[in-house]
Amino acid sequence: MKRLVPLVVDALLVILFCAIGRRSHDEAVLTGLLKTFWPFAIGLAIGWVAAVVVSSRMSGEAGQAVRFDGTALWPTGILVWLGTLCGGMLLRVVNGQGTAFSFVLVAMTVLALFLLGWRAAIKALN
Repeated sequence: MKRLVPLVVDALLVILFCAIGRRSHDEAVLTGLLKTFWPFAIGLAIGWVAAVVVSSRMSGEAGQAVRFDGTALWPTGILVWLGTLCGGMLLRVVNGQGTAFSFVLVAMTVLALFLLGWRAAIKALN
């Protein structure tokens, strides 16, 4: 169960990102949230799969396998952030949703703050 906590935190933060975006554009938050969330949710899943795969191929000192850490900035945080951003944007394009340059910049920044920020805070506190 403890291993799922970082995934749940990421999912909640992506939902928050989508809800804030809908609210800031005076769009119905609850009724349209799924439409905004699903591309980023799939991107989040892609990022998590990539992080698990990359972590499983990494080796530590003396060639020992590195244990997967969902709270790690690298590779987990970076790959989850990039997967969520790139996957979400690509799926929005395929689905005919907007990907204006300013939106990409805002999404890149907010998702970095959300998905990397909590991981950085945990590392700073440990």
